[in-house]
Amino acid sequence: MELTTVWFSLIAVLWIGYFTLEGFDFGVGMLLPVLARDDTERRVMINTIGPVWDGNEVWLLVAGGATFAAFPEWYATLFSGFYLPLLLILVALIVRGLAFEYRAKRDDDRWRRRWDLAIIVGSFVPALLWGVAFANILRGVPIDADLEYAGGFFELLNPYALLGGLTTLGLFVTHGALFVALKTDGEIRHRARGLALPAVGVTAVLAVAFLAWTQQQTGTVGSAVAFVAAALALVGAGLAARAAREGWAFLGTFVTIALAVAGLFLALFPDVMPTTLAGGTSLTTTNAAATSYTLGIMTVVAVVFTPLVLAYQAWTYWVFRKRIAVHHIPAAPAPATAAR
Repeated sequence: MELTTVWFSLIAVLWIGYFTLEGFDFGVGMLLPVLARDDTERRVMINTIGPVWDGNEVWLLVAGGATFAAFPEWYATLFSGFYLPLLLILVALIVRGLAFEYRAKRDDDRWRRRWDLAIIVGSFVPALLWGVAFANILRGVPIDADLEYAGGFFELLNPYALLGGLTTLGLFVTHGALFVALKTDGEIRHRARGLALPAVGVTAVLAVAFLAWTQQQTGTVGSAVAFVAAALALVGAGLAARAAREGWAFLGTFVTIALAVAGLFLALFPDVMPTTLAGGTSLTTTNAAATSYTLGIMTVVAVVFTPLVLAYQAWTYWVFRKRIAVHHIPAAPAPATAAR
């Protein structure tokens, strides 16, 4: 297998890791005003993702860095063409991170409500815009013969891309509801379980419509298999949620997101960013790639350090594996490191 194909596959794996892990903490953030009835319950929800949300974002940083090093033409065209949506995502992630850090700094209801709003908005914006961005990559954008993006911002807001955004939004809300049900106890757990089932139904409709549209546009046999398997996994998640098997239900949405993202990359290959312009040039794994020497060095580094990162993150999830309930939350706001 050529190194360009290896690195296209590795970048797909990094995005799978990012969406499956960060997806549920986006969902928890968006569900903060829906599932929590008071400040103590909001602190329970925030504590379910407190030890892991920043580790989940490492997958995004590595995916961006790997794209920059392995496919510099893809990185340059993507970031210049999608400048505004990517900037909005970046600002939302920064504000959300600040909210986790500063929410417990003052014992003031107004102060905490404002940071709660930052968590909600900071989770909603990337959950929607990542779907919009990936849908546009699959659909193709106007790229001229010099590999420059020749479109505007509003061209990115087409019906297919907006459906992609709603699909990721629904998937992450469902994933987050099941994570809250899995990680909490008491009333919040029951509310999350009750919300998860209708969320699965709505998400299934959106996901089937988006994946079928994608398959009709650019699909391959491999992407069709992945999309069907993703749909079956989502049905399995719904059945497990109905049977109150929260662990299996969460695994179901985890697998759904992983297979759906894998299917999107299978549908895209060998392009990395197709053009919609007559006379334009599509970016492919060949013309967007770095040199073989660069890819070879990157491969050695990835082989050495990837197992270490995976082991550390797995250890983090194992240490913080227990359920959290209202009686675990101290009466007074805890120090920032404990109350994230």
